[in-house]
Amino acid sequence: MIKSAEALLSIAKAQALGDACFSYILTRIKPGVSEKAIAAEIENFLFDGGAEALAFPTICVSGENSAKPHGEPSDKLIKNGDFLTMDFGAVVDGYCGDMTRTVAVGRVSGKQRKVYNIVLEAQETALAAVKDGVPCSHIDKIARDIITNAGFGAFYTHSTGHGVGRQVHEDPRIGAESETVLAENMPVTVEPGIYIPGEFGVRIEDLAIVTKFGIINLTHSEKRMIVIN
Repeated sequence: MIKSAEALLSIAKAQALGDACFSYILTRIKPGVSEKAIAAEIENFLFDGGAEALAFPTICVSGENSAKPHGEPSDKLIKNGDFLTMDFGAVVDGYCGDMTRTVAVGRVSGKQRKVYNIVLEAQETALAAVKDGVPCSHIDKIARDIITNAGFGAFYTHSTGHGVGRQVHEDPRIGAESETVLAENMPVTVEPGIYIPGEFGVRIEDLAIVTKFGIINLTHSEKRMIVIN
């Protein structure tokens, strides 16, 4: 769970490629383009940028499909009013990157904006609590309490994060039942979400390194809501 300096550097490189990919893909998203087409553009960018492999199959889901936390890209065409959730990562030097961003296309309803801001608050508040010596279960509770207190607890259906290394999902698990305590030089994700069946979903995920003073966040892409017009 605790990585060497060399491993952390490789993870940082992988995540930097993910950030570059997100900046690029924002220029390719528009109504009428399919989820599969956007996923292919993501993967092509990662490979062109030097990825040895994908850390996992790219998730690119829009509209009601975004309510599936691990949905697969489909032939569905992106349309105005959709949320689009993209979860992807590259492998560099044998180590994985991992990030998720949800963006809006065209217009945003009041409910969409409300849910997005709840997830953002949960993600940023939990991330701010990550530090050497803090129990993983405490990080999960912070995110889950914010979402539950806002009335959406039933729609948060997975744990808050996980370790990353040569595999994209490693220990520690940042969940309610975890007995692990965070330690310096653990790379972990923080990725709360809300998924409303038949409507939409939102997930925001950063990959960060645990330190004695807090975190070194390896994910620099914008988290405030992006509306693509």
